[in-house]
Amino acid sequence: MIRSMTAYASGERATPWGTLACELRAVNHRFLEIGLRAPDELRVLEPQLRERISTRVSRGKLDLTLRLRAAEGAATLHVDEALLRRLSAIALDAAPHFPGLRTQFTDLLQFPGVLRSAAPEPEALQAEVQVLLDQVLDGFIAAREREGAKLVAAMLERVDGIEARAAEVRGLVPVIRAGQRAKLEARLADLVQAADPGRVEQELVLSLQKLDVDEELDRLDSHVAEIRRVLGQREPAGRRLDFLLQEFNREANTLGSKSVDARTTNIAVELKVLIDQIREQVQNIE
Repeated sequence: MIRSMTAYASGERATPWGTLACELRAVNHRFLEIGLRAPDELRVLEPQLRERISTRVSRGKLDLTLRLRAAEGAATLHVDEALLRRLSAIALDAAPHFPGLRTQFTDLLQFPGVLRSAAPEPEALQAEVQVLLDQVLDGFIAAREREGAKLVAAMLERVDGIEARAAEVRGLVPVIRAGQRAKLEARLADLVQAADPGRVEQELVLSLQKLDVDEELDRLDSHVAEIRRVLGQREPAGRRLDFLLQEFNREANTLGSKSVDARTTNIAVELKVLIDQIREQVQNIE
């Protein structure tokens, strides 16, 4: 299924160390770019998280945010004994110089870094984070697919418009060709009244061939069939759609340059408008 590159998903998971929270948001980007915001105890998992995301997402600028909220009373405290001894020695050395100063043991414990929450086991924490990330990725991809379905519907509507206008040109071609032939015959008759009729006919054929757009219309029909096929597949299709739109644009430009009738000129302009509208949607396709 075609996916949009913009999406958002979040989730939480209770762990022995507190509540894990995860947010994943994305916008369109030519390649896959992953940014991570996380506390130090979770940042060590960055390589594994990047690898896990890249197995399921191929394009987009992603921002992954992880938080760990410690449960009240659940944290195991660790005392930095070396720091505590240094602080105690400093207090004892300072005591003779400040007779009124009384340093309590609890005062030393409040010094930053003396008491720290014991870090969870990396393997256990990684397992919990990966379970949560997989859940968030499921929601993230589902959101991309929902938005992608809307983009596909909008693009198919414009593809139908391209097909209809190509058919309109195909219907106009015989009428325009007959009118051009009549004009050329009249012009040549005035210029070369005594010329060889076979030569006149040859000049007519050559002039009309320059106005022939059958090949361009056939290629447009082929591109219409191909873009419908691509929009119906499950693989990422953004780059393939970019290429097809270049081909669409080439045929529309050729139709416009060969046009000798206001009706087909206007249709060529309408084709380019529809192609540009599809291109805007494709910029957000994975």
